[in-house]
Amino acid sequence: MKGGFFPLISRMKYVNRWSLMRNTQEENLMEHSFETAAIAQALAIIGKKVYNKSVSAERVASAALYHDCSEIITGDMPTPIKYGNPSLREAYKEVELSAKERLCSLVPDIFREEYEELLCFEEKYPEEYKYIKAADKISAYLKCIAEEQGGNRDFVSAKNQLKQSIEDMHMEEADYFMENFLHLYGKTLDELTV
Repeated sequence: MKGGFFPLISRMKYVNRWSLMRNTQEENLMEHSFETAAIAQALAIIGKKVYNKSVSAERVASAALYHDCSEIITGDMPTPIKYGNPSLREAYKEVELSAKERLCSLVPDIFREEYEELLCFEEKYPEEYKYIKAADKISAYLKCIAEEQGGNRDFVSAKNQLKQSIEDMHMEEADYFMENFLHLYGKTLDELTV
């Protein structure tokens, strides 16, 4: 149904992440997407202002809001399964692409070009998509830290793997973010606003 895209997107709040892990606080896809978009925008601005790179922070932030929206259709597949073997990874990419195409078909024709650009951002803007990928990993890393701070040791291994994965990207914007802002995430509201 044309126009069905928008109510489907609102269902992101019903897709829970980290389904194989015990969570002290559940995280849904909509929450994760917002945090990823905010971090991706920050990374792009860091790239622009600190490293003089030509990147559209607005375009990156907009696309990041939709980076996992195919999971409305596919569900959230745990990372160890999704990336566990090359043939499964390729098959899942095809499933994701099919889900994105299905979502695009639900956008009214007058808006379709703009939403196709956002939903297929990785293919259209691979250099800028790196900001979203890094932000996605940082968001997941922050979730692991929060769970660990809440006394949940189930996330320790994932936290270590994500930290290594972020470092392995060798992305100066991500390194800058981690060095300058990561330590602030454990602060209280009063500490952050004084």
